[in-house]
Amino acid sequence: MFSHLDADNQPTMVDVGGKAPSRREAAAQALVRLPREVLAQFKDGDIAGKKGPVFQTAIIAGIMACKKTSELIPLCHPLALDDCKIRIRLNEQQEAVIECRVSCHQRTGVEMEALTGATIAALTLYDMCKAYSHDIVIGEIRLLEKSGGKSDFRAPSPARDPVPVRDPAD
Repeated sequence: MFSHLDADNQPTMVDVGGKAPSRREAAAQALVRLPREVLAQFKDGDIAGKKGPVFQTAIIAGIMACKKTSELIPLCHPLALDDCKIRIRLNEQQEAVIECRVSCHQRTGVEMEALTGATIAALTLYDMCKAYSHDIVIGEIRLLEKSGGKSDFRAPSPARDPVPVRDPAD
């Protein structure tokens, strides 16, 4: 049974009132394939777009999206987030790897917030770079891991470009 459908198959918000708050964490990733025209603008760890520093702006947009997830996804609980970090880097395939990590102390998880943050950061990257090329492709968006709640999850890293789950600097 889907968690957001009641016994009569009608949409419903999941009742989390009986759950005890606990530490919840999630990480999600989005991959953005960048064409040569966009990569030519890459220097000093960012892309100098016509609208400003692309990675920095995408990070801010992703964080803002995490905070508004319940306004974007129907039946999603509004959560007070404790932390949200987004990192963007280029991998060996010259894709932008966007990783969003979110944590809170709540009754429900933050997977949707992490996925929303990574997705909106990817869309912002597209928007800011489309003047150079429309051949930008937003690819795989996926949950990397979640902890807290009933069960923990950790996705296997793709063989082509392992993504570190924890940054030693944190």
